[in-house]
Amino acid sequence: MTTPLPRTLGELKASGWKSRSVKTELRENLTRALANGEELFPGIVGYESTVIPEIVNAVLAEHDMLFLGEKGQGKSRLMRMLVRFLDPLLPFLDVPESFRGGCPLHEDPFNPVTSRGREFLAAHGDKAPIGWWPREERYAERLAPGTKFADVIGEIDPSRLVGGAAMSSEEALHFGLIPRMHRGIFAMNELPDLDDLVQVGLFNILEERDVQIRGHQVSFDLDVVVLFSANPSTYNRSGKVIPQLKDRIGATIQTHYPRRRDLGIEIMEQEAGVDTGGDFPVAVPRFMKEIVEQFSIAARRSKMVDQASGVSARLSIANYRTMIASARRRGIVLNERPAVPRISDLSHVHASASGKLELDLMGTHQVTESQAVDALLAEAIKTVFGEYVDKHGLEEVSEIFAKGVTIEVGDMVPSSAYEQALKRVPPVWEKAFEVNAAKDPAVRASCVEFVLAGLWATDRLSRSQRHGRTAYEV
Repeated sequence: MTTPLPRTLGELKASGWKSRSVKTELRENLTRALANGEELFPGIVGYESTVIPEIVNAVLAEHDMLFLGEKGQGKSRLMRMLVRFLDPLLPFLDVPESFRGGCPLHEDPFNPVTSRGREFLAAHGDKAPIGWWPREERYAERLAPGTKFADVIGEIDPSRLVGGAAMSSEEALHFGLIPRMHRGIFAMNELPDLDDLVQVGLFNILEERDVQIRGHQVSFDLDVVVLFSANPSTYNRSGKVIPQLKDRIGATIQTHYPRRRDLGIEIMEQEAGVDTGGDFPVAVPRFMKEIVEQFSIAARRSKMVDQASGVSARLSIANYRTMIASARRRGIVLNERPAVPRISDLSHVHASASGKLELDLMGTHQVTESQAVDALLAEAIKTVFGEYVDKHGLEEVSEIFAKGVTIEVGDMVPSSAYEQALKRVPPVWEKAFEVNAAKDPAVRASCVEFVLAGLWATDRLSRSQRHGRTAYEV
């Protein structure tokens, strides 16, 4: 039977509950999870030996943290996941609105920091009511662009001055997000885009743990863990972040993109969350997954793309979803079960890649976004095809397609049409593609397009496109 939660200060004292800071709470709960061998950050892939140990060290050291990395590297997700190491429920002094308008903070019942909280505790003693704050509500974050001082620190409330509050008193202030996260976690995304005045306010909170608003200092022991995220290209630019604030951040956690393609594919499939079953199922060959992820890898290396901006993992995720959607559309219209994605389905990734690639307009490669997508797709196909040729030897297959035959393909061409292009399936296909191309026309069609596109990308075939169809010939 579950023990009822204490509802008064006296009951809370009798329960044996003890106050502790947020950083101590995080440290002790993480220590327990680490000792028990629990998975600390479920769903985070590729950071097991790099990023996660640095986060663990920072929490154990009770540091405020900066997550430094390019877009789409999971910085915000990691910050939000730190909530897992807070207590499920936290008691607070439940000051009602009837008592001088209530209390804006979730006060520690044993150590209130506001004058209103102390007065309420003095008036009610052990009969003071206790509320319980869920850990999910003890986290708040803000995006730096457009953020004002009043949003995160606070402002003098004119209505309270009219009501008789002195301008220099705590009662005259309307607190922003950070003070309201007293005993919680606050995260500021894209720190370099934050106004200098707000940065100064954050510096004061990190240094003194108090609040200064319009020259009026309200001194109380603000208990909050402060997290930041930033892109290296802007964070390291002189003048973007005041040196005093940088100096007060306890630990910098450097994130990165997946260092192996298979990890990128794992993240892509996990985050896409596509149901490939149902009435019109989709079966995705491994080489198609590899091409989609290789497209993002190529973009991260390309001189056409502004590398200071980065290429988010969301590019792979969106393109993967688009590829499956195109295959499923074919399956629905042509009644193919399962539908199998082909190279021609990738012609639709222009829509999902749009806006996710920031071109380097100052470089020598002056291209449109559409041209960049085409070039990166060709590079990805060439890379993956080259690996299959080296590993499995597809010369036998290449010879079949290089005998002067013109083959037309397309995302809405029935799979049965591809059977005439390759009546005899070479034995090497079964080993190379890990799919049964001999028995399934849809799989065969996907393999045919992969080989044709690979031969084209390696300059062994020519290609022409017209009305949604692609023709390959010698």
